[in-house]
Amino acid sequence: MIAQAIRLTARKSRALLGFRLPYRAQRYVFIYLVLAFPLLYFLGTRLLPILYAFNVSVREWDLLSPEKPYVGFDNFAALFGDEVFRKSIVNTLIYVGVGVPGQLAVGLAVALLIHRIRRFRGLFRTIYFIPYVTSAVAVSWVFRWILMRNGWLNQTLLGLGLEPQLFLQSHRQAIYLVILTIIWQSIGFQMLVFLTGLEGVPRMYYDAAAIDGAGSWRRFRHVTLPLLNPVIVFSVVIGAISYLQTFGQVLSMTNGEPLNSTRTIVLHVYALAFQRFQMGSAAAATVILFVMILALTLLQFKLVGRKVEY
Repeated sequence: MIAQAIRLTARKSRALLGFRLPYRAQRYVFIYLVLAFPLLYFLGTRLLPILYAFNVSVREWDLLSPEKPYVGFDNFAALFGDEVFRKSIVNTLIYVGVGVPGQLAVGLAVALLIHRIRRFRGLFRTIYFIPYVTSAVAVSWVFRWILMRNGWLNQTLLGLGLEPQLFLQSHRQAIYLVILTIIWQSIGFQMLVFLTGLEGVPRMYYDAAAIDGAGSWRRFRHVTLPLLNPVIVFSVVIGAISYLQTFGQVLSMTNGEPLNSTRTIVLHVYALAFQRFQMGSAAAATVILFVMILALTLLQFKLVGRKVEY
């Protein structure tokens, strides 16, 4: 099929150009033409909007005015002078620092349990994966109902003779409850990723460790974890990027409250752009988030490129 397409492209090129290209040149012309279309799509949908956001971030961007004066880094200075934005950065880092280890630990634990069973494995995979493909807004509203002051959880606590809690209305508890909701929804994805890694670990390493007298914990620590290193790195980076972009769950459960204790950078961008219509400041906040994600991606390349000896 590919050879036939190359010949067809060559015939058309000879008809247009009036001369015959060598076969090697025809092959590379066809390859570059095929690669050009997804590259142009990527440039149009990814790179150009990023460059446009950089342009907006250094201007006073009024939607009603045709003039967009250049203000340099004033938007960035105003953002870092805003206590709410600084709070959103700290909150976002808390989401990453607590959520990523939490979802990796729970996902790995579930994957280890499912990996050990032989019957109904597909059923358990499906059950744990269903929350991941469920709408984040729907999941968030269910948890919001459970955690209301007169919700199911407080009613259960009252039935047990315990004091009801503020939960999402507490500036100390709310952020961790939102993180717990995200962890619960992401278990299925992490479980599948770790199951794929566990199924790729050769059985002979466990047999050799058992012959040497290693127990279950030592086999897990010295065999399973080292061989899962690429999977763990992938999950850490994907999870961190996901938590850096946290928006839907926070908007649905708390809208950044109470006292901005759950506010994230993306939610702050949303407020600046679509509530205050400060497009320049919103674009500057987006650029800051882009730099954070880019730094994390470069760190991923460095970690993945390291050679690990087992």
